Amino acid sequence: MASAIGCYSLNANHRGRIPKWSSPRAAVIPNFHLPMRSYEVKNRTNVDDIKSLRLITAIKTPYLPDGRFDLEAYDASMNEQINDGVEGVIVGGTTGEGQLMSWDEHIMLIGHTVNCYGGSIKVIGNTGSNSTREAIHATEQGFAVGMHAALHINPYYAKSPNLAGVKECVGHSRVEHYTSNGVVVWSGNDNECHDSRWDYGATGVISVVSNLVPGLMRDLMFAGKNSSLNAKLMPLIEWLFVEPNPIGLNTALAQLGVVRPVFRLPYVPLPLSKRVEFVNIVNQIGRENFVGKKDVKVRVLDDDDFILIDRY
Repeated sequence: MASAIGCYSLNANHRGRIPKWSSPRAAVIPNFHLPMRSYEVKNRTNVDDIKSLRLITAIKTPYLPDGRFDLEAYDASMNEQINDGVEGVIVGGTTGEGQLMSWDEHIMLIGHTVNCYGGSIKVIGNTGSNSTREAIHATEQGFAVGMHAALHINPYYAKSPNLAGVKECVGHSRVEHYTSNGVVVWSGNDNECHDSRWDYGATGVISVVSNLVPGLMRDLMFAGKNSSLNAKLMPLIEWLFVEPNPIGLNTALAQLGVVRPVFRLPYVPLPLSKRVEFVNIVNQIGRENFVGKKDVKVRVLDDDDFILIDRY
């Protein structure tokens, strides 16, 4: 008997009886398995893989002049992060402006990151929400497109074998409280991450600054205690957070020529005086330590160079 996929077959005699349904052969072939796709292998991970990460970048989302994602600039940034030793990225977090994305955009960007870079770096999707229903749905979608882990806000994590650790932004005392109880902690504060890592037991950092100087941040997390390097980076860190994140980062990357100077409102660039200050900071630390083409000088940019998108 011939059969077709997705169809059922009918057996009938010539006496007009009701046709009798019979199962298609293709549906009952024993031990039949589809071949495993390559990404299903490369994207496998476990809690211990995530717990071991030292440097995780809260990756910036760049835009085109019409407000859509600039995936070309995003991919260039991802490649630099990987080449400079970053081990994981947070996609669509506060730094990546997930709060300004639709869920469709959010899941698309997670899927794109996994598909292109999931074999080289751990992809952690920010799929948390104040709505439990939204958080569950978004997390299911994120894992469906292959993300390795999810970032959630309180109270969505509890004592669970799937809990990898906690991003802690309150300070050293909270870091020490968690680590002394066997909980893996990543510092969420660039200005405290060095001491949290080497003095208070933090595993590493979820960093904004590593968008700009990933190599130096890797040294800070891997090469042992280095108060001199930490002090060298402090003016940059303080400059980045003079206004709410990611305003400083977006301005800096535009000045470095890494992304287009496009902002989704309500974020706007830092004022001219701060942009001049950033040029001086880059020259003090060394342009060679920053992302982007090393022969492209950091620029101040005029106010008219920036594009502000009010509908996206």
